[in-house]
Amino acid sequence: MTQYFAVHPDNPQARLVREAGKILKGGGVIVYPTDSCYALGCMLGNKQGMERIRVIRGVDDRHHFTLICRDLSEIAHYARIDNRQYRLLKGITPGSYTFILEASKEVPKRLLHAKRSTIGLRVPEHPVVAALLEELGEPILSMTLALPGDDYPLNDPDEIRERLEKRVDLILEAGYCGIEPTTVIDLTGDDFEIIRQGKGDTSRLGL
Repeated sequence: MTQYFAVHPDNPQARLVREAGKILKGGGVIVYPTDSCYALGCMLGNKQGMERIRVIRGVDDRHHFTLICRDLSEIAHYARIDNRQYRLLKGITPGSYTFILEASKEVPKRLLHAKRSTIGLRVPEHPVVAALLEELGEPILSMTLALPGDDYPLNDPDEIRERLEKRVDLILEAGYCGIEPTTVIDLTGDDFEIIRQGKGDTSRLGL
């Protein structure tokens, strides 16, 4: 049965955040808000949860997950970051950006790009995500909530509930969220490259 928590977007109720953390730590798959779109998430070591998310999204193992992190120090635990990359990350996190970086040994191989050993990471600017990550003490493994055949990610809480009832363990609802995905930036090469222009302001990148 899918649980449904309506949380305040700016001051999420601590009790509901704790319950959401328990569901994730117990192997659950959740829907939760970010600063770009609603997303599907599970814990890093939850292989069954990963497969459930892929089935919901209608994608195979070539479609990569993103690690949602609390802050820059947590990104640095799961990715190899040099001084140049660090300066850029420090200047624009938190925000609606996904960064492609070389993964550290802390990232399971099943999550890595097959040829490049890279991983996508980000630090959203959203109070609900910040509270949930603080409760968990580790990242959330995530994909945007875009269902097969849809042109845009789901944004209406009522529609999310209608279409994902019994398919996820929890819907963490905080009102309308947005339909514009993150800006994706590849930081692995000598020249940083914008892979996808999204919600994140590229003028802040200094590229």
